[in-house]
Amino acid sequence: MQTINRLDELRKARAALGGGKLALVPTMGALHQGHMALVREARRHAQHVAVSIFVNPRQFGANEDLDAYPRQLAADQALLEAEGVDLLWAPLPAEMYPEGYATNISVTGVSEGLCGAARPGHFDGVATVVCKLFNQVLPDVALFGEKDWQQLAVIRRMARDLDLSRPAVGDILGLPTVREADGLAMSSRNAYLSPTEREQAAALPRAMKEAISTMGRGTPVSAALTDLVSTLVAGGFSSVDYAEVRDADSLQPLTELGAGAARLLVAARIGSTRLIDNMAV
Repeated sequence: MQTINRLDELRKARAALGGGKLALVPTMGALHQGHMALVREARRHAQHVAVSIFVNPRQFGANEDLDAYPRQLAADQALLEAEGVDLLWAPLPAEMYPEGYATNISVTGVSEGLCGAARPGHFDGVATVVCKLFNQVLPDVALFGEKDWQQLAVIRRMARDLDLSRPAVGDILGLPTVREADGLAMSSRNAYLSPTEREQAAALPRAMKEAISTMGRGTPVSAALTDLVSTLVAGGFSSVDYAEVRDADSLQPLTELGAGAARLLVAARIGSTRLIDNMAV
């Protein structure tokens, strides 16, 4: 595996791969088995696999955890090497955003509400860095985890609206959320949890499943969501940023269930950690 941190070297390495498709798995590092599942799925779609590790400052707010975000490049390299990854693109911030950088990509609609409301500017940072990664690596396929459902919708909308071809919108693939044994979605931020908080955090997927079950039995959406929030607060969460049912594709809010696919999306805080999750309804 080649680890590269300069764009000119990346372009040479990309050209040297020769024939066959290239799949990209964009990450911010602190890799776990959810990321490894993406890498393994990438191998099913392409002859070559590239992974990017870049803690993107443009998607962190002023009071968020940019400085504290876990960075463990050596351990991440070992995991990727064992999976047979061909290229690791790990640029420094000055390489990604050189002096004088002045361009921003903003995706409206699907970025509004949910994490877009709780983290102003976050999805501008996501869209900008992912577009740059696509242009730098030129993958044929890109893979993202469905845990960040709104993020995936933003990236697909960006690719569609900007007529991207490497990858095309149909080649931006989502992989179902990988979970711990107790149901908690795997996340790099789980490392922030104390042992007590980690035990309490398992209430999140349990409460979500119960809310989906009650909606399926005819409980109104608003009542099911109110109960979900109460359950989380009683279970140790300090607050709930949002708990909403939205159309799975457009992310428009739903007050009642219809024939189309829907998604329950939740963000909740436990201690100093903000956890997100979503499930099909």
